[in-house]
Amino acid sequence: MLDINNMKKSDFWYELPEELIAQTPIEPRNASRLLKLDRVTGEAEHSHFYNLCSYLKKGDLLVLNDSRVIPARIYGEREDTGSFIEFLLLEQKENNKWEILCRPGKKAKVGTRFVFGGGLLRAEITDVLEDGNRIAAFECEGSIFAALDEIGQMPLPPYIKEKLRDKERYQTVYSHELGSAAAPTAGLHFTKEMLAEIEAMGVNIAYVTLHVGLGTFRPVKEDKVLDHKMHSEHYELPERTARLINETKQNGGRVIAVGTTSCRTLESVATFKGAVVPCEGYTDIFIYPGYEFKVLDGLITNFHLPESTLIMLVSAFFGYENTMRAYKLAVEERYRFFSFGDAMLII
Repeated sequence: MLDINNMKKSDFWYELPEELIAQTPIEPRNASRLLKLDRVTGEAEHSHFYNLCSYLKKGDLLVLNDSRVIPARIYGEREDTGSFIEFLLLEQKENNKWEILCRPGKKAKVGTRFVFGGGLLRAEITDVLEDGNRIAAFECEGSIFAALDEIGQMPLPPYIKEKLRDKERYQTVYSHELGSAAAPTAGLHFTKEMLAEIEAMGVNIAYVTLHVGLGTFRPVKEDKVLDHKMHSEHYELPERTARLINETKQNGGRVIAVGTTSCRTLESVATFKGAVVPCEGYTDIFIYPGYEFKVLDGLITNFHLPESTLIMLVSAFFGYENTMRAYKLAVEERYRFFSFGDAMLII
């Protein structure tokens, strides 16, 4: 039994052969495998994502995160010496100011200037933060997003070694709001045709926006889970989504979050506001076993890293023993793991 008051990060460890870490997206998107899990009994069923409709019912609501990934990794040189620098844009602070990661960091002192794309983009370091991240003020003609689209690369997680051939394969087909440093990967399995099929059967679809920061991939360093401090991410829950969630609940339908980001948005609003209402803000909610869910009835998610806050969230929703048993089964059955990997449906 898991001691909820004394959880260790090692409680969430599992053995994963390296060859099961998916390096490339599968084609077509919805051909990925789907491990369907019964939240009440813990029973597992092996399927494929294109069969998702068979597990949904008229009156259900899918909530998707429409955040779009910025091609936020850029390579350039120091303006005075020409020495190499790599920037990773994390979050827009003002119009032209961004929080960034950079390497080598020793070259990025306050006042140092850098140039990217042969002068398409220039930047000056204006501040060094406590955690080592920097604030950079950018200069360019026109939109910085247009410049990034031309010279930037997708900020793929470090466990993906293969080069991405098509930038759009690290975007969901419904991505719209620019701002993420990583994809909300549970949504990568959907095709536009599949979304239309889902709506045609009477399942509603609504959107939230949560801009995914790289804190998602930062490991839990503290041995005691409760000592971990979560990163903060910006979210927005529109009026239509709030209305559909409340109507679905009142009518006895199920609210199913697509991805841990959608889950964190819904549960943050219900926790902070006491109800599901239209709002926006920042959340650093940490969901782990013992948490009482206020909105969710179902979750679609990928398979997450050992000892990560994301596997802790899944364990909170599905139960610790059920979750660790499901991960062991997924390894045995050779499911594909992480960002470009397969999915699970817990309902």
